[in-house]
Amino acid sequence: MTQRILERGQIETLASRSIPRVRLPDRARVFADRAARLRTLASEHAIGGYLELVAQLCEAQQAALAKHAPAPPTAEAIERAETHGMPPIPASGPRDAAWRSLLIELVDTLAPRAAPVGELARRLRDAPPEWLDAQADALLAERADLVDLAAAPFVMAALQVHWAAMTQFFDADRFLSIETPGVCPLCGSLPVASIVHAQSPYQGYRYLHCSLCASEWHRVRIHCTGCGAAGKDIGYQTLTREGANDDGNAAVRAESCEHCHGYRKIVYREKDAGVEPVADDLASLALDVLMSDHGYHRLSANPLLWQRTED
Repeated sequence: MTQRILERGQIETLASRSIPRVRLPDRARVFADRAARLRTLASEHAIGGYLELVAQLCEAQQAALAKHAPAPPTAEAIERAETHGMPPIPASGPRDAAWRSLLIELVDTLAPRAAPVGELARRLRDAPPEWLDAQADALLAERADLVDLAAAPFVMAALQVHWAAMTQFFDADRFLSIETPGVCPLCGSLPVASIVHAQSPYQGYRYLHCSLCASEWHRVRIHCTGCGAAGKDIGYQTLTREGANDDGNAAVRAESCEHCHGYRKIVYREKDAGVEPVADDLASLALDVLMSDHGYHRLSANPLLWQRTED
């Protein structure tokens, strides 16, 4: 019998036929699970107060998502996206004005619990729609130099609710091919981090987690999620609670690339069943400091924490 060695691309193609390619968010609990994880991480954490505030924001997101009923995309828009291999609900496309109502609902919910949020709520209620949309555009383009840092987490939270709600109009089985593996196949946004699942049928597989709509899509492990480099170019860094490198058993690691010098976090459910990409990325800022000190740059921002970039 003739045998042949498969090239890497052929192996990935064969794997893609058996691995679920896309995981849509569980809209009944996506933000509630994030809130629960943030509360767990907030205990005795250096930024525990902020993590607790974000947990409350996520709870408000879950309540808003349960009520939000966006208009479905048109059949023509979906057909056009499929024809051209484009995301069917692109973040760069026209937005339903309802997202601005979601924003006000979120800040009004949190305003009684934190005085700074109350001041922000008043400012956002008085803000022109054009300014709010410009803020949304800057956030979705990751233009931190153009965003209002105080408003940014809340603006992004409202956009997340809207796009998570939009995923209800799709079936994960429909997305069998991904033209650009570095971006979400539904909305075209960058991933915040990746996750290795521990339950069938996703057990052992790595998925990138969308920073906007919370969908996930498969990406072969030990590959840079930025430039696509693989093998010896990929490294992993971790931290213990004391700040020293551990023995590699941490549930949260930074996957770095020697080719592009970028990194994203990767979380492992087999190490900790409660890990959640957005929450654990946010709570591991010490790891970001370590990576920056070693000359690596983040490949994308956390959607709920925005900082000015240095020139």
